[in-house]
Amino acid sequence: MPFSESANKMAFSFAYRRFTLPFRAPVRTARGMWRDREGLYVRIGRPDGSAGYGEASPIPAFGTESVDDGEAFCRSLGDRVDGRALSRAPASLCSLRNALACAAGAGADSPVHRSMGVAALLPAGRAALAEAPAKAEAGFRVFKWKVGVEAADDEMALLDDLIAGLPAASRIRLDANGAWGVRTAQRWLDRSADRPVEFVEQPVAHDSRGADDQLRGLAADYPVPIALDESIRADGDVGRWLDAGWQGYFVIKPALLGDARAALGRLASAGARVVFSSSLETGIGAQAALRAAFAWPGAVSALGFGVWPLFSDPGFDGPSCGPFIRIEDVERIDPEALWNAAN
Repeated sequence: MPFSESANKMAFSFAYRRFTLPFRAPVRTARGMWRDREGLYVRIGRPDGSAGYGEASPIPAFGTESVDDGEAFCRSLGDRVDGRALSRAPASLCSLRNALACAAGAGADSPVHRSMGVAALLPAGRAALAEAPAKAEAGFRVFKWKVGVEAADDEMALLDDLIAGLPAASRIRLDANGAWGVRTAQRWLDRSADRPVEFVEQPVAHDSRGADDQLRGLAADYPVPIALDESIRADGDVGRWLDAGWQGYFVIKPALLGDARAALGRLASAGARVVFSSSLETGIGAQAALRAAFAWPGAVSALGFGVWPLFSDPGFDGPSCGPFIRIEDVERIDPEALWNAAN
């Protein structure tokens, strides 16, 4: 945690709030329908009267801790804490550790970019055909499509229909959420080779037997890049894949990493191909994640933050979603207002 020795002895006020926010429309993935977002806000009050905020919105199906786990630790802290107490958050509570670090003031480095491109998130199945042209008309040229939801043959046919309705310069990211077996993944990678597919995201499950070997084998056998998503679900995963020489993409959801700054530092030093992505967090978590993206020193890929409007209550959304996000849009988010709204 970002506390000096003197700060470790200082007392800070601490509070947390749990929230459940319905999505404006269910998010359909290979894992089923996702209807609402659960998470925790944390607030750390400093002696000078200022306060910092953080958001812990884990995704248990992704391999993170549960909201119950994070809430139990927050409850154990009481309403007065010092730096040592906050640093005792278990390593398994990655999302909560990230939230505590943000609230304690461990922000990202200064921004390197002023504006960054965004990939539009398309709904699964045939609904993508209706939504993609409007996204393209709005200026989007990178699109993320959830696959692995319907039969592979049907989705492959839809892919060609989807491509036909997009501008010629468009690129598509196929996100399988680990839904395929190796043979189905091979068919998709073969089919994608002569189509404008930027990469295939998590084609096989991260927790299946031999998953790491399967991913490395697929990456070696096909020209279309593979992106790791669910395979990067804890701090140590970044180092493990870098040490293994992974040359594909790393889809990084900063809000799910306990020590995002250290992980991103390793990726930057390795010259890794990184795509910053939303974990469908609210504005507090989105602000912290986007600050990390804007501070990224490497080559920039379109951000995976084209998810808003997302919540039934739009006050909890991140920046207005367009083909670009500016740093001014990120800084305009008011964490205190979201904290108060969650009361």
